[in-house]
Amino acid sequence: MTARRIGILTGGGDVPGLNSVIKASVQSCDERGIEVIGIRRGWRGLTHIHPVHGSDPEYLLPLDHHNTRTVDRTGGTFLHSTRTRPSHMRLDDIPEWLQRELGRVKEVEPGILDLTPLVLGNLERLGIDHLIAIGGDDTLSYARRLHDEGFPVVCIPKTMDNDVPNTEYCIGFSTAITRAVDNISRQRTTAGSHERVGIFRIFGRDAGFTALYTAYVTGIHCCIPEHVFNLEKLLTLIQQEKRANPSKYALVVLSEGATWEGHAVQEYGEPDAYGHRKKMSIGEAFSQEVKRRIREETMVSDLTYDLRGGPPDFIDRLVAITFASLAVECVADGGSGRMVAIQNGCYVDADIPGDGRKSNVVDVESMYDVERYRPRYGNKVGLPIFLNRF
Repeated sequence: MTARRIGILTGGGDVPGLNSVIKASVQSCDERGIEVIGIRRGWRGLTHIHPVHGSDPEYLLPLDHHNTRTVDRTGGTFLHSTRTRPSHMRLDDIPEWLQRELGRVKEVEPGILDLTPLVLGNLERLGIDHLIAIGGDDTLSYARRLHDEGFPVVCIPKTMDNDVPNTEYCIGFSTAITRAVDNISRQRTTAGSHERVGIFRIFGRDAGFTALYTAYVTGIHCCIPEHVFNLEKLLTLIQQEKRANPSKYALVVLSEGATWEGHAVQEYGEPDAYGHRKKMSIGEAFSQEVKRRIREETMVSDLTYDLRGGPPDFIDRLVAITFASLAVECVADGGSGRMVAIQNGCYVDADIPGDGRKSNVVDVESMYDVERYRPRYGNKVGLPIFLNRF
């Protein structure tokens, strides 16, 4: 069936490039005579929409050339985002008016409801016959659920971790590296002025691509979740680096999920709808060990949220616009269960990853030097830019 009205939403954490996707999608749809409805606040827009006059400005925004004309000039997502998971909604998070509308919604565990029937009903009521979902593993896993339920969905991968399965690249990754390199380059002067060990914490809960590629172009040590490092070895390397440096400083970048032998990553707060809790700063924990064991002064910089801000760089603009065009082409062709992606360096449409598919992770053997805690630079002929293999 040819799509006449599509919905588009962004879920999970924001990254630079999302607004570029939205604008390019609207432009491509306009050329095909397809109406676009922006669904605000991610999947929550399809669970919390109020059934009044068939619309709800808090969660719905019709999109056209005029109201998307300049959105690509800024970062973030002007549709807003949440980590809502309709298949696992806590009863306490559902407004009272909505609880009265739930009817036969299934309880998947005590106090946890599956609102998928409500989502499907709202999509039908809104006259949306296709959906474009932009997000990472969590957002896309629910998109896959809707596809399995028979609703047409096409996805666009985004995450600064660059770890979504079935694609070599996700929107936001290049800008994150660009921001990280810029921050580290500026802060070298402070580390050198005070002869300190600079410690940089960066995104990467389960995958270390962001830390690895930041280290790749800055020439510093890095620690990633895929390899539990030896604390004494790293401290020795830092001491050697600091002594050899005329300015008497050393730098290291740590993924938020990195850890050393005998040290467990600490978490805090309530888990989100997808079971993730916030991680305590590995940078601060490592800083204490540097001070205690080798008696060096440190400067700790958390680069996480700073990497999200601002407009996308060239690569993320390029990929965002192209992914959007491919997604609309897929919608126009009646595709569903598809995710636009890059494989073997080429644009493709691939399967939306399911819940059972593991995230991409760094291949330690070929990409990471476990003796020096640095990226490997050799043997790259025939390999993609961002992953060692697909």
